[in-house]
Amino acid sequence: MSQIGKQVVDFKVQAYANNNFETVSKEDTLGKWAVYFFYPADFTFVCPTELEDLANSYDEFKATGAEIYSVSTDSHFVHKAWHDASDTIKKIKYPMLADPTGVLSRGFEVMIEEDGMAERGTFIVSPEGEIVSYEVVAGNVGRNADELLRKLKALQFVAAHPSEVCPAKWKEGAETLKPSIDLVGVI
Repeated sequence: MSQIGKQVVDFKVQAYANNNFETVSKEDTLGKWAVYFFYPADFTFVCPTELEDLANSYDEFKATGAEIYSVSTDSHFVHKAWHDASDTIKKIKYPMLADPTGVLSRGFEVMIEEDGMAERGTFIVSPEGEIVSYEVVAGNVGRNADELLRKLKALQFVAAHPSEVCPAKWKEGAETLKPSIDLVGVI
């Protein structure tokens, strides 16, 4: 069943962010665009490459008015230990949400129950808390921050310009389409 249009589950979890522990709730995430970036576990192989890619693009995501939330079923203590142990993870400035009870992983329907870990799922959520994009990738394939940023910008554009749509490979500043009967069969 599609998750498009679904409201984010109500949650309140611990996070490791800016060398501190903090509580993050659904309420804290509303009012701005959010990217929930689920990954299986800390101290693994593909995960740090993805999280570093996001860390390297974090300023660009922030410039769009969006916040990134990485999420795994590890505790906030494990997030801190990984941050302290890894030069790659030290680059992260976005909140690392701890989901040891699985409230987020189950709420976004990415929990691998037999493993107690999350699938490699990416969700873009509107300021109103509605899922507008998601992708779940096999555990052995990393994701690309550039493509995620492109999709975020396209979703923000169409939210601000509801009479326009973004074609394939659309990038910020490129032409969009205005659906009408005149375009049917022309493109």
